[in-house]
Amino acid sequence: MSRQITTIDYETAQRVVAAVIDEATGRQVAMAVVVTDPAGDPVAVARMDGANAVAFRLAVDKAYTAVAFGAPSHNWAEATAPGGADWGMANAAGGRILVLPGGLPIRVGGQVIGAVGVSGAAPSVDLACAEAGCAVLAAE
Repeated sequence: MSRQITTIDYETAQRVVAAVIDEATGRQVAMAVVVTDPAGDPVAVARMDGANAVAFRLAVDKAYTAVAFGAPSHNWAEATAPGGADWGMANAAGGRILVLPGGLPIRVGGQVIGAVGVSGAAPSVDLACAEAGCAVLAAE
């Protein structure tokens, strides 16, 4: 009988953080990275030397958005813009919904076990670093 994974554990979260930091280092950018459990609570965090002071808070909110909706944080940008179908959603949940690139759900066997949020560089770089974090699990 195989064990059902329902939440990311600390060891796995640390591997995601390490993969993000490796990607960021290779790109010569300083990032903040947060890995959350399915409730959006941090399991592992890091803020690289030189990361912008606001990067950590943005990373937390990107991860929260990704885990709350089970989709990349930036998927909601168009829908939450003024006039969009979900306009105002970005202010929901105490302002924790952040629709910028860099937040991705972490899935194992199709199940969301957490999320990663990355911030500190251009949006496309934040997303690429988050993807590197998720890729470490996909390779297993």
